[in-house]
Amino acid sequence: MHQLPKLGQLALALSTVFVLTSSGLVYAAALPENAPSADGASAAEAAPSVDQQVLVQGARQKYRALSATGATKTDALLKDLPQSVRVLTADLLSDAGATSLSSALDLASGFSRQSNLGGLWDSYAVRGFTGDPNFGSDYLVNGFSSSRGYNGMRDMAGSASVEVLKGPASALYGRGEPGGTVNIRTKKPGFDPAYGLDLSLASFASRRLAADLTGPLSEHLAYRVNAATQQGNSMRDTIQSKRDFQSASLLWLLGEHTRVSYELEHTQQRAPFDRGVLAVNGQLGAVPRERFLGEPADAAVTMHSLGHQVFIEHELSDQWKLQSGLSYRDSAIYGYSTEASALQADGHTLRRQRRLRDFSATDRSGRIELLGTLSTGALRHAMLFGIDAYAFDDRRVQWRRNPSASNPYAIDINLPVYGGKADPLALSIDTLENQRAHAVYWQDQLDLGAQWKALIGVRRDAYEQTVQNYRSRASNAMRLSAYSPRAGLVYQPVELVSLYASVARGFRPNSGISIENQGFPAEQSQSYEAGAKLDSADGRLSATLAVYRISKENVLTTNPVNTDYSLPAGEMASRGVELDVAGELGRGLRLSASYAYTDARVTRGDQLIVSGSRFPNVPRQSASLLLAQTFKLGGSPAMLGGGLAYVGERLGDVAFSSGFKLPAYSTARLISSWSPTKALKISLNLDNMFDKRYYASAYSQLWVAPGQARTATLNLHYQF
Repeated sequence: MHQLPKLGQLALALSTVFVLTSSGLVYAAALPENAPSADGASAAEAAPSVDQQVLVQGARQKYRALSATGATKTDALLKDLPQSVRVLTADLLSDAGATSLSSALDLASGFSRQSNLGGLWDSYAVRGFTGDPNFGSDYLVNGFSSSRGYNGMRDMAGSASVEVLKGPASALYGRGEPGGTVNIRTKKPGFDPAYGLDLSLASFASRRLAADLTGPLSEHLAYRVNAATQQGNSMRDTIQSKRDFQSASLLWLLGEHTRVSYELEHTQQRAPFDRGVLAVNGQLGAVPRERFLGEPADAAVTMHSLGHQVFIEHELSDQWKLQSGLSYRDSAIYGYSTEASALQADGHTLRRQRRLRDFSATDRSGRIELLGTLSTGALRHAMLFGIDAYAFDDRRVQWRRNPSASNPYAIDINLPVYGGKADPLALSIDTLENQRAHAVYWQDQLDLGAQWKALIGVRRDAYEQTVQNYRSRASNAMRLSAYSPRAGLVYQPVELVSLYASVARGFRPNSGISIENQGFPAEQSQSYEAGAKLDSADGRLSATLAVYRISKENVLTTNPVNTDYSLPAGEMASRGVELDVAGELGRGLRLSASYAYTDARVTRGDQLIVSGSRFPNVPRQSASLLLAQTFKLGGSPAMLGGGLAYVGERLGDVAFSSGFKLPAYSTARLISSWSPTKALKISLNLDNMFDKRYYASAYSQLWVAPGQARTATLNLHYQF
């Protein structure tokens, strides 16, 4: 293992410091104590359990959560689960100024940014694994997949927390990444009226307006409305973008034992397709990070998504309840792009290609689950039985024109002159893919006594896929099925320590077709994990240390011969060590820290992918640290803090065998806030404080995404 960077050493040291500190613990409920769960995940989401209420003394806990009931589907405490779980709380996200999913996940260990389709969607790897390259990275909203399709960059307006479950969750959710599962829990309607507005002004003439309104419509009906609009320029020349998010939800108390909720969500973004800069002869820095090498005349690519979720929760008895949900989402992307194709021998003439993407998708899914507790002798069981199904339709039409000898559609990277004209586009992709799947699953969390707990579960998936290739007049169909079991054991030698181990097998169908018009075999994964969870004596600070190994077959990667298609990369494996620490170091001193060592490699390649190659955009070493001290300023609450982030060297080419590397980098940030009145809060954050020039991700030497320049953000929050 390589020597840890200084930031990594600091993060590791925090795991021993926390047991010497003192602070308090709180359960931060999104709803009033008498308000029920709105997503049908668990009643504990609405009000703390008896044990939790004992721990909750005052509302002081800000960065640490006790449970992650949305993603785990039960009300088990995190310390009782045989896996690494991190909950990014609303307070942490607010202090960090995280308004997007990608900025939120920077706070958790094991995440690395990936090539994001010209800035159009969220793309990240978890423990080295990126998911389906045809879409943005996987994430759930209230337990339903919300990444299938073309949903743009996820805005955090309307999000209560982000739950990160490391390791495979196939036994609960079926298809998914073995590295981990991200679940976003949305804000729920409340019966106590509350209204908030946020106005943000930032560098590059950026501005953002957000609203959060909730209250009762009647004694048994409550609503919530969240909205955000954000627009402005960019550090990139000629680039302007606009993003809008709206959500509305209703919560209906239908009798003493039944709750019904509905959530609507709409997003739209308009942003130019931007592949970033390029490396000249393998060297970065020759092209300024501000330089745009596309065509401004292409205008913005438009993405929009409209989703609906309905949940019903019915208590059958004190021990058992029935919960179900339905989800429907339409999404689409449309727009032109001009992208680098090849740099000529003179070192400054860049030949370019042009595309028009017209993609649309519809995703429908539903589930019904029975949860309850029972005892068999000395054993106590928390049982979950469920069935679910989804239907996904993906229509892709793309026109493309590569440069030619007669029309290279070129630009000078040193002195760009826009306005070039490509030859007329030709149809390159015209497909319709239909996916149908259904599954049955079971899970049992066993209380084996004062010191031992166990978890076992299994899921069976049946999957059908058909792909119509209208361009070649060919079709392809396949059927797959798989069992996804998992098992884990927790040993708690003392109240403050949990030692755990788990093993799981995962299954994930691959979408799309190869150049030869053939479907792909499903991914199969095997995961092993062991770790330790520790709480400080006063309950204010917690840490999780995890060691894992994941192997995976039939992983898709983009075909370097023709980027319109994918190919299976053979066998891959990732092993590593992760540390997450969250809570309070001392009175009013909040901490969020993470460190990850990730060794992700191809273990069996082919003619295009060399065995032993590292995963693209996945650093061996990465770490983050955020410290915030609260105090009084003029008798009013205030906060001042800072953060550091470190990302190690990474492979910068999806071709794997390339020697092109992205250099390591470190960035610093400053965060601050002051509340002169109970209603008003003023925040000022400074990201990339020293204006470090770095590169966040890359697809190849021709498509490299530069990191964000120094950015100052002033936010005014008014609560009334």
